[in-house]
Formats: sequence, structure tokens, C-alpha cells
Amino acid sequence: MAENEAAEGAQQQQPPQVQMRVLGQFIRDLSFENVMAQKGASGDVQPDVNVQVNLDAKKRSTDHQYEVAIKLNIESKAKELGETLFVFEIDYCGIFHVEGVAEDQLHPFLLIECPRMLFPFLRRIVSDVTRDGGYPPLNLDNIDFVALYRNELARLQAAQQQQADA
Repeated sequence: MAENEAAEGAQQQQPPQVQMRVLGQFIRDLSFENVMAQKGASGDVQPDVNVQVNLDAKKRSTDHQYEVAIKLNIESKAKELGETLFVFEIDYCGIFHVEGVAEDQLHPFLLIECPRMLFPFLRRIVSDVTRDGGYPPLNLDNIDFVALYRNELARLQAAQQQQADA
């Protein structure tokens, strides 16, 4: 009998099992502007690609559901001339069911783990659109979402410190 009570006590002390399911994914907004073609220019150029990443997460009205968005702004310029080749903007979202994550860990979970799940699909879209737009497919490097999250926290803390000092 004491063994059963000890086993029940051990089960109660364990943190709840983390559950995450992707309920859906969609493109909220997408824009691809082929600047070079609009100018009538063509030819071989060496591109310089700049990728900016923004993340956002918000609670949905249904319990344990969250919407996570990855926003990419990609600009490709010719290295020699500095002229813009193309501009690509995408807002890619996922709807997630998340349970068992401690309240103090929910924010980093939503902005690190959820984007990791979405990224391979987003990478494919970027590759397809750039290829269909007349350029070699742009295969994005992996994004370190942990570093991105830490950099954003550091930026927010620095901004708060500046406000406090002012």
C-alpha cells in the first residue's frame, strides 16, 4: 500500500507533459517585387541578400490556442551597383495548441519552439517564390530562434534602461 501511495505522490510531483500541436498554417500577407525586371535590366549580377526577421505571438480566444507569426523582409541588391534586385515580404502564421508549459516559460516557448516548427515550410515558400520570380531559388539559412529571442530581450531591457535614465 505504501508503494502505491509513493507512486501516486511521484506522479503528482512531476510537471505536466508538454503538448504542442500545429492546428494550421497560412500566409497572412505576401509581396514579391521584382525591381530589376521592372527597370528592364537583366544580366548576371552578384546578389547581396539582407533578411530581417520579426516574431509575434498572441493568445486566441480558444483555451490553449496561440497564433505565432514570422515576418520576413528580404531585400536583394546587386553587390557592384547597389541597385535593388527584388524585395520580398511575407507574414507567415501558425495556429498552435499548447498545454503543459509553465506560465513563465510560455513566452519563450511560443517565440522559439513554434517558429522552429513553421520555418521549414516558410523556407520552401521563399525558395519557390524567388525561383518563380525569375531568380535562383533563395534557400534561407537556419534561423537561431533562441539567439533571436535573447537579442530581443536584451534590446527591450536596454530600451527600458534608457527610459529609466532619462
